[in-house]
Amino acid sequence: MSKYPVKLAERNRAHPVRKTKRDAVEVLAPASRSHSFLSFRYSYTEMSVLGGKTHVKSRNARFEDGKLTSETFEGELDRTAYDRAVSEAQRQIGDQMAQFFKALTLFLPFSRTHRSGRD
Repeated sequence: MSKYPVKLAERNRAHPVRKTKRDAVEVLAPASRSHSFLSFRYSYTEMSVLGGKTHVKSRNARFEDGKLTSETFEGELDRTAYDRAVSEAQRQIGDQMAQFFKALTLFLPFSRTHRSGRD
């Protein structure tokens, strides 16, 4: 025994349903650009040497202020550009490691100069 169509019981009329025009659209103001909910940046660069030429591939993507931007670049350079980039990267890594180890030496017992109070 089916009871379809079922009629719903009367609901609370404190908040009646409003009927709107079908074409009526509520336009929302854009979110503030200085307070975006999500933003990110991604960057990738590859350098390789093949046949005496430096090949460079680079990709950048970012999502900021509700806009997604992507850029890609490929090119060839002289071999010296690769050599300079490698030596600069090695220098920067060496400098960072030196600073790191210098900070660690403060915790070693033999790094402090011991002065006796008898002088």
